[in-house]
Amino acid sequence: MPAIRKIRKVLKSKPTIEGAGVHLKRAFGFSEVPMFDPFLLLNDFRSDNPAHYLKGFPWHPHRGIETITYVLAGDVEHGDSLGNKGVIRSGDIQWMTAGSGIIHQEMPKGDANEKMYGFQLWANLPARDKMMDPRYRDVASSQIPEIKLPNGTTIRIIAGEVAGVKGPVRGIVINPEYIDVTVPAHSEFRHPTMRGHTVFAYIINGQGYFCRDKNPFTYEAEGANYFDIQHDPFVGNGTIVMFDDGDEIRVFTEAHTVRFLLISGKPIGEPVAWYGPIVMNTREELQIAFEEYKQGTFIKRK
Repeated sequence: MPAIRKIRKVLKSKPTIEGAGVHLKRAFGFSEVPMFDPFLLLNDFRSDNPAHYLKGFPWHPHRGIETITYVLAGDVEHGDSLGNKGVIRSGDIQWMTAGSGIIHQEMPKGDANEKMYGFQLWANLPARDKMMDPRYRDVASSQIPEIKLPNGTTIRIIAGEVAGVKGPVRGIVINPEYIDVTVPAHSEFRHPTMRGHTVFAYIINGQGYFCRDKNPFTYEAEGANYFDIQHDPFVGNGTIVMFDDGDEIRVFTEAHTVRFLLISGKPIGEPVAWYGPIVMNTREELQIAFEEYKQGTFIKRK
């Protein structure tokens, strides 16, 4: 029988401000390294208030990582030092490999109802690939396959494969899976996972049980009151679930639907030297990167 992944830890996203003043929630980041290896950071920038997102993320550099931007509602205008520019619209995803270095900006605009809903994930690159040529995968919503399982569960497949259907993002170093899952009420979702891969879920709507025995005392919940024996075993919006190793995950629902991002990748297992938007393996490499940025030699491919 396949080994079901148990919950290792549950974390609640925390409010923070990034860029030129964008209000967002951080699901995990620097303080969780290396728990989420090969992933570094997940930001949730959902808001109905333009004052919280319009200042955006003006020109800034990246090196040594990949940034994955998934938009649910609204538009994000972007441009970079290579001359690329465009708009990430509702349902679209952009998978950007910064590699040896890129300078870009991302400016959220919202939709007609002033909604700006989206997520940005950072994935690390191994040392051998940190100085690779930058590249983009801009994927329109219409290019992302959506399947419906017999129990009514719907899945948008960005990267990876479900029921023989492959997502459009392929050939990524960390062999990731990135799917958007909605499980209806009173249902069960079972999904195979690669042994040894880091697997987590980020809940974006509703609530569900990510622990088979529905026991909240079998895992650590960050910020929980350990003397509150009444706290619920289900997890809801803005919560991240980190799983232990195993062959599959199982998610159960009762009265409510649950929607979540399910993300996995092969750990890199290398030292992480991280400062701001640049992630390398050593402090010396970081220093070189910032010196090159000051001297105007940061961009290796033009």
